[in-house]
Amino acid sequence: MSLPTPRRVLTAACAAVGALVLGLGAVPAQATAPLNYAALGDSYSAASGVLPVDLSSPLCLRSTANYPHVIAARTGARLTDVTCGAAQTKDFTEAQYPGVAPQADAVGADTDLVTLTIGGNDNGTFINAITACGTAGVLSGGKGSPCADRYGTSFDDEIDAHTYPALKSALRGVRAKAPRARVAVLGYPWITPATADPSCFVRLPVATGDVPYLHALQAHLNAVVRRAAEETGATYVDFSEVSAGHDACQAVGTRWIEPLLFGQNVVPVHPNALGERRMAEHTLSTLGLG
Repeated sequence: MSLPTPRRVLTAACAAVGALVLGLGAVPAQATAPLNYAALGDSYSAASGVLPVDLSSPLCLRSTANYPHVIAARTGARLTDVTCGAAQTKDFTEAQYPGVAPQADAVGADTDLVTLTIGGNDNGTFINAITACGTAGVLSGGKGSPCADRYGTSFDDEIDAHTYPALKSALRGVRAKAPRARVAVLGYPWITPATADPSCFVRLPVATGDVPYLHALQAHLNAVVRRAAEETGATYVDFSEVSAGHDACQAVGTRWIEPLLFGQNVVPVHPNALGERRMAEHTLSTLGLG
């Protein structure tokens, strides 16, 4: 029996390697599993006032057009949406309403992504400041800074003393329950312009000198949210630049936030559908998911 020549051996080896390569190429690629996505937060996350309403939790005034739904649609994520209007940080661990479970129950070891806005309702910061400054603005005919003169640093003091530690505690709790998740904490888009627009008074009745006062208050809240996020390993989504020029004093189609009066949402001083889409898009971009 004659031995194969070196040339025959080489030819056979090449054929075997070729078959192996073809065989490997024929193995189907594994599809990437969709993200397990939990959306937490307050009315800015829930898009309270934006239609259509999520009827699965009517007390929460949650919309199916909120930014979590936009993110889920863009990424193909499996969304668990427990956002709820008027939520505070305490509602991450307590039932906000009868039948509404603590929001942190929605996250677990298999959660890949968490988004939230929270903190604006702690101490009644948003509602108290807008109500107080709106009332003072009407009584003063839009002149001066009656709200700043009366309340001074009191809103800021509450943010530092109570909101900041509550935020940090809530975010630590989320991290403990979902240790491998990416957590994105969104800042609040601008409600007011940096300086007063006299033509806006009929829609946002805040005195000329109190417009920058409210703007600075919101900047302070966002700075505290950023600090708590960074100190707990979360990603802060900054809207200070991208939402400039889209405040409640702008025209329909430009503004992201509806005014106090004569707006298009049932719930005033909250993001409209355009604002929710832009919040989703900027979050996706920040996270590198867009």
